[in-house]
Amino acid sequence: MAKNYISYLHFVLFFIFFTVLPSKLSAQCAGNDNVNELICDVTNPIYQSVDLFSLLGGSPVPGGTWTDDNNSQGLNPSTGILNAQFILSGGEYHYTYTAPATSGCTDNKAVVTITIGAYVGVGSQATVCNENNFFNLFTAFDSKVMGPHVNGKFTTTTGQPVESTIEIGQYTTKTTLDFIYTVPPVLACSPNSKSTNVQVTIYIAPKIGRPVDLELCGTTDLAGYTNLDLFDQLIGGDRGGNWTGTGLTSATDHNINLQELFDANGPGVYSYTYTVLAVPGNNICKNKDVKVNITLEKRLDFTGSKIEASKDICESEISTATYSAKITQGPDNIPNGTYDVNFSVVGPGVSSSENVRGNFVNGEFNFPIRSSYFRQVGDYTITVTGIASTTSKGTCVNIFNPFSTVLKIYPLPRLNNATLTALPICQNDMAAIEIAAPQLLDGLYRISYNINGDNLALGETAEMQSVGGKASFTIPGNLSTRSGLSVITIYSITNITNPSPQCTNTANVAGNLYINPLPNALTVKAAVKDYCLNAPVTVSVSGLETLTNVSISYALSEANISGVQTIAKAVTNGKLDFVIPAELLLNAGETKITLLNLTNTVTNCEVSLINITDDFVINPIPPAPTVLDQQFCKVDEAVIANLEPKGTQYKWYNSATATTPLAVDYVLKTEDYFIRETSATGCVSEPAKVSVLINDTAAPEMNETADFCGLANPKISDLSNKTNVPSTVAWYDAVDGNLLPSTTFLIHNATYYGYDLNETTHCLSESYKEVKVSLQDCEVAQYEFFIPDGFSPNGDGVNDSFVIKDIEFLYPNYTLEIYNRYGNGMYKGDNNKPAWDGKNYEKSGIAGGIAPNGVYFYVLHFNKDNKPPQQGRLYLNR
Repeated sequence: MAKNYISYLHFVLFFIFFTVLPSKLSAQCAGNDNVNELICDVTNPIYQSVDLFSLLGGSPVPGGTWTDDNNSQGLNPSTGILNAQFILSGGEYHYTYTAPATSGCTDNKAVVTITIGAYVGVGSQATVCNENNFFNLFTAFDSKVMGPHVNGKFTTTTGQPVESTIEIGQYTTKTTLDFIYTVPPVLACSPNSKSTNVQVTIYIAPKIGRPVDLELCGTTDLAGYTNLDLFDQLIGGDRGGNWTGTGLTSATDHNINLQELFDANGPGVYSYTYTVLAVPGNNICKNKDVKVNITLEKRLDFTGSKIEASKDICESEISTATYSAKITQGPDNIPNGTYDVNFSVVGPGVSSSENVRGNFVNGEFNFPIRSSYFRQVGDYTITVTGIASTTSKGTCVNIFNPFSTVLKIYPLPRLNNATLTALPICQNDMAAIEIAAPQLLDGLYRISYNINGDNLALGETAEMQSVGGKASFTIPGNLSTRSGLSVITIYSITNITNPSPQCTNTANVAGNLYINPLPNALTVKAAVKDYCLNAPVTVSVSGLETLTNVSISYALSEANISGVQTIAKAVTNGKLDFVIPAELLLNAGETKITLLNLTNTVTNCEVSLINITDDFVINPIPPAPTVLDQQFCKVDEAVIANLEPKGTQYKWYNSATATTPLAVDYVLKTEDYFIRETSATGCVSEPAKVSVLINDTAAPEMNETADFCGLANPKISDLSNKTNVPSTVAWYDAVDGNLLPSTTFLIHNATYYGYDLNETTHCLSESYKEVKVSLQDCEVAQYEFFIPDGFSPNGDGVNDSFVIKDIEFLYPNYTLEIYNRYGNGMYKGDNNKPAWDGKNYEKSGIAGGIAPNGVYFYVLHFNKDNKPPQQGRLYLNR
C-alpha cells in the first residue's frame, strides 16, 4: 500500500510540475514547489526517512542544501532526509531547498510542504515512586511505539485540565490516577481530535530520616554509651528497617556498646547503615539506606615522648650548619598522620617559638629548625610545647607535657695556660699523665703528643677525660722501656665527647716523666719444708739483696693448684718468710711452689720471676679411725684402756678440740670420746667420735615384805618372786659374797643381798637390795603342830630335849612354862629358847639341877589371835 501511495504521489507531483511549468521556469534549477504532501499515519516506519529532494517538481539540481522553515526538527539539512516521527505536533511544515550556487539560477529556491496528521500516541499504565516529587505524563505512554504529539492537553476523567508534569511527592499512600490526553485535529487528515487514556500508579518510597553523626573521645567519654540506640541518631524516618555495622549481632539489633567497640577495635570512624525496605512487591521504589558515622578518637598520650636535635656542632661551624630535630613517641603509640607541632628555642641571645606542620611516621616526627636561632657557643633548649593532629575532631583532651632537648654549640678545646705533670713509673710500665687546664671544659678529648729524652716516640695519640679543669691520659709501657727522664709534649687536642662533634684545636703543653729501673731477680730463691696436711706451711725466700719492702706473687701446682697469690712483707738481710694460706693446701702429695713476680713496693716496680720453684710434700692426715659406739657396765668400772681400738698410735680425748689426751686409767662415763690416730710421719688424724654408754641396772625392789612360812620350805626363788624383777634378780649371801642358787632354802632371820641383771645390757646392778627373811608368817589353820608327851635327855642324841617342833612358824611369840608336880617352875622358853634339856633353870637363873625322871606339866602361851594358853603334861625319862 505504501508503494502505491508513493507512485500516486509522484504522479500528482509530475502533473503539477507540468501544469505550472510556464510560471516556474525561473526556478527550474531548484525544482518546483511541491503540493501539500500528506502524512496522516505518521507512525508508519516509512516516514522515518522521507527524501524531500524526490518530492520537488521540475528538474532540481542536486547538491543543494535544505532548511527547516518551521524548526520542526527531524531534518538532515545536508541530505534532505526527514524523519517525520521526530516532529512533535500535527500540522503543516515547510522545507526550503536551495540549489547550489554554481547552478546559475536567478531563483534557486523551492519549497516542499508536508502535512502531519495528529497523533495521540498509545496510552499506558505507568508506575512511579513518590520520591521523584514530579512526574511527566508523557513518559506514561507506551514506549514501544512512537510517542504522542505534544500539542495536546491532559485532563482528568472528570474533565479537569492538568499540566503534563504532575506533583507526586505529596502522596503518602499508594495512589492510582487516571488521565485523558487529547490532541487537536489536523483537518487534512481527520476532522476530529484524538484522545487516549493514561493511568499513573504512585508508590510510596521508604523514609530513612536524617542522620546525626556522633563524635566522641573513646578514651574518656564512653561510660554513658554502653547501650547506644542507633535510632537516636536519626531524625524522622521509618522505623522497622535494618541496621548493619560493627558490633551489631543481628538484623534487628540497633543497640551498640561503644565502650566494648572501642576496647576491641580501637579508634576510628564506624559507619552504621540503616536500610528501610520498600513495600513488598513494589519494585518501583527502591530500598533506601542512610549511614550514621560514629567517630571514636583515642586520647593521645605523649608521656615519655622525646625530642632529639640533629647534631651538636663546634664553634667553627656556626656560620655553615643546618639544624633539624626528631620527636619520638613515648610508650603510647602515636598514629601516623599530619600534625601541627609548636616548639620554642631558648638559648644564648634567643627566645623564640614557632609552629611546623608535618607527618608522624612510625612514631617519629622530623622537622627543620631555622639556623638563625644559633649564633654563638652555648646550650640551646628546644622545647616541644604542643602537638595536635590536623585531622582530629578535638573530642579528646590529649595528655601532653612539654619536653625538651638541648643542642650544644661547643667551643674549641683550649689548653692555654695548662701544665703537665706525671708521677714516676717503672720501666715498661704505663704512665699516668696529669694535666691541669683551667680553660678546658669537662668532656672527653683526644690528644696528639711527642716523647723526647731517654725515650723517643713521635705522633702518639691518647684519650683523656676532663673534669673541673683537670684531665689525665696514659702512655703505654712500650714507650717507657728505658729508665731516666722523658719529656712529654702535647701539640693537638680534639673534643670527642659523645655525642658532641669532635672539635679540634692546636696546643703546646710539655712536662717531665721519670722512669725507675726494675728490681734484680737473678738471685731470688724459695725453700719449703715438708708438712702435714692442714699444718701452716712456711716459705723462705732469699736472694732479695738490697730490697727493703717487696710483694711477691706465686702459684701452686701438682697436688695443690692455686691461682696467683700475692704477699707483701718487709725484707731483712735479703730474706723473708711467709705462710701459705691453709685453704690453698687442701690435698696431700708433692706440691710445687713457683714464684711469679717480684715488686719493689718502695718504687712499685715489678719484674717477672723465671724458674724460681721448690717442691715439698704435704703428708696426708690419716683417716679418722673407724670406731663403733661402745657400752660398759657401771659395776665393771671400765677405763680408757678398755676402749677399742687399742694401740700406741691412738689417743683419746673428751672433746673434738681437746689437745691433751686422757690417761689410760680414766674411768669412763656416759659421754662422747674422740680418738685420733698419729701416722708414721707424725700427722694426726681428724677425731672420730665414740659415744660411750655406761649401763647401770637399778637395784631390785621388794613388792612385799620378806615374810614366809617356814613350814612351806621357802627357797631363794620365792624371795625373788617378791621383787619387781623376779626373773633377773640374783641373790648373794653377802656383799661380794656367794651367788645363791634359786633352789637354796631360806633361813629364818638370814640376810640376803639382791642384785638385778639387765637382760639387754647383761649388766649387774651396782647397788643391791638388802633383805632380812622371816619364816614365821604361817597360817595356823593351814598347819598343825605336835606337842610331845615326853623326852629322854640322856645325851644319846635322840630325843634329848623337849621341843614343840615348828611352833615358832605358827606362833612366833609363844612362851613355854614347865612346872614340876609341886608347881615349881623348871623352865621358861620362847622362840629364842625353844628346847628344854631337862634341867631346872629357875634356880638362880642357871641350870641349877638335873630334873629327875617323872611327870612334869607345861603351860603353852600362844600370844596370838587371843588364843587361850594350853596346858599339858609330859614325861621325863632319862
